[in-house]
Amino acid sequence: MESLVEPVAQTALCIAEVDTGHADLGESEPMRPLPQLRHQQLPVEVMTLTHAEILETRTLIWPDEAACAAHAAALAKRPSLRDAFIELRGALGAGKTTFVRHLLRALGVPGRIKSPTYTVLEPYALPGLPVSHFDFYRFEDAREWEDAGFREVFAAPGLKLAEWPQKAEALLPVPDLRVQLEALDDTQRRVTLQALSPRGLELMR
Repeated sequence: MESLVEPVAQTALCIAEVDTGHADLGESEPMRPLPQLRHQQLPVEVMTLTHAEILETRTLIWPDEAACAAHAAALAKRPSLRDAFIELRGALGAGKTTFVRHLLRALGVPGRIKSPTYTVLEPYALPGLPVSHFDFYRFEDAREWEDAGFREVFAAPGLKLAEWPQKAEALLPVPDLRVQLEALDDTQRRVTLQALSPRGLELMR
């Protein structure tokens, strides 16, 4: 598929690039803090994390799942992925877990890759690379964050992947890369990449 506009710097991960820039193109649903935190005064450092500057935005079109797998395989080769935090956003069925599975396969995770919808966290111990796959879809209680040791997980080295981060965003650090997926039809996906750190810029380029 040809690019819909001529990109300034074409990336090997692109199937089609339809826009570049620095503006936040929006999310599929409004971001909001956990109900328990809405009326709670948060520390200044936590409040500022939710308003991190977006350094660059790029939008791609994946025509099919093969394009998703190709993007994941290319991303898996980036050295800066090792300690990255990547958010995956999008409606149900947009392809967040599919992308994570392709990425984990490309990184060398063997066997069945389970969705952490009910467990919240699925850890993987690859040689020299711990990976933590979160799914906060059913996350409801901020106390679970401390009880489960998630603060220590995010403070430790390794790759962190989080689906439905908006359900816990008042507690999460700023991601390096935000991946927003939107289903255009049964196979096509519009993918908006947003870099929020120098590491995120490296991953996106």
